[in-house]
Amino acid sequence: MTTNWAGNVSFRSARRHQPSSVDELRRLVTGSRRIKAIGTGHSFSPIADTTGDQVSLAGLPTDIAVDASGRQVTISGLVTYGQLAPALDRAGYALANLGSLPHISVTGACMTGTHGSGDTRGNLATSVAAIELVTAAGDLVRLDRSAAEFAGAVVSLGALGIVVRLTLDIEPAYQVRQTVYENLPLAELDQIGEIFAAGSSVSLFTTWREPVINQVWVKQRLGEPDLPAAWRGAKQATAPRHPVPGRPGDLCTGQLGVPGPWYERLPHFRLDRTPSAGRELQSEYLLPREFALDAILAINELGPSVSPVLHISELRSVAADELWLSPSYQRDTIGLHFTWLDDLPAVLPVLAAVEERLAPFAPRPHWGKLFTIAPADLAASYDRLPDFRALMQQYDPAGKFRNHFLEVNLGT
Repeated sequence: MTTNWAGNVSFRSARRHQPSSVDELRRLVTGSRRIKAIGTGHSFSPIADTTGDQVSLAGLPTDIAVDASGRQVTISGLVTYGQLAPALDRAGYALANLGSLPHISVTGACMTGTHGSGDTRGNLATSVAAIELVTAAGDLVRLDRSAAEFAGAVVSLGALGIVVRLTLDIEPAYQVRQTVYENLPLAELDQIGEIFAAGSSVSLFTTWREPVINQVWVKQRLGEPDLPAAWRGAKQATAPRHPVPGRPGDLCTGQLGVPGPWYERLPHFRLDRTPSAGRELQSEYLLPREFALDAILAINELGPSVSPVLHISELRSVAADELWLSPSYQRDTIGLHFTWLDDLPAVLPVLAAVEERLAPFAPRPHWGKLFTIAPADLAASYDRLPDFRALMQQYDPAGKFRNHFLEVNLGT
């Protein structure tokens, strides 16, 4: 892989490898001075870049092993949600949550603290029960929730080693229905807590061009209360919708309240279609949920600057967790996501203005997306960063898995 999925990051690796076994990977890691694993390339930051050896795990066997008695599934390192979810469903099981698109690797999503949506649901990494990784010494180490360093090893940004297996919590399979509302008046956001509580997963989409939330996507497990045709001044869409204006709705998962399997409703985008807008850039900031309304109104004031370089923004809620580098560490969270046009020179000054407006609300950026927040400010927002630095020193004293992105943003 020479670039990421979006094409905005060109990987600088001197050598590229695709080992066919874990033992081959261990030998490769042992003999390398600088090495990073690459997943599906859906990060927009250079978090996976290296000037040394780039490793793809695509050559390793794809394993999905369900433990029904323990309510867990163990997967190999490059399994995507699009591979895992149907296999789980066929076995009668499900994950508690999914992200916007099924195209990404489970490991990459968990390592960067990627999330789905839901007031009571943590980010995707909170389902991780155990992790197995190749360390800098070439050792194969397994950590589960009983390990003291487990909470630092899950959202670890690839800084501790190369993950070859994950074990995730699962639950019985369930059905979900998805309803889209259009043109929610911005004034209704004074009840934003009730809006996010309307379903098990709720997403608000806006272009920041008008005093409305363009679309509200409400995903409900069967058994949750029926939704009205009109709700808080918004009306149900009468045909499938795409979050990005002008894009066809058939690129997205089933809507109109029609029930379907969990994995065909929780993501926004279908596995067999191009996700989101295609060529794009992305940023996201996660901040305490109590600041949701103030933060939205602050960005709304920037609408004339933001909207010309924007495809769409998405607002979601995430439950607090205890993972050291998770953007939702110890705080219930609101996520403000921006899908930008593929025009970095035009986006960067707007990005700086967005970060300035959000600064009073203690934002934490998504590690795998674009941000310009100063390292000192990042350090101030993560109480366990000193502990994570110590963990890096323990697992990788020579910095084999580090790169410029980690050295700058983690202060190493």
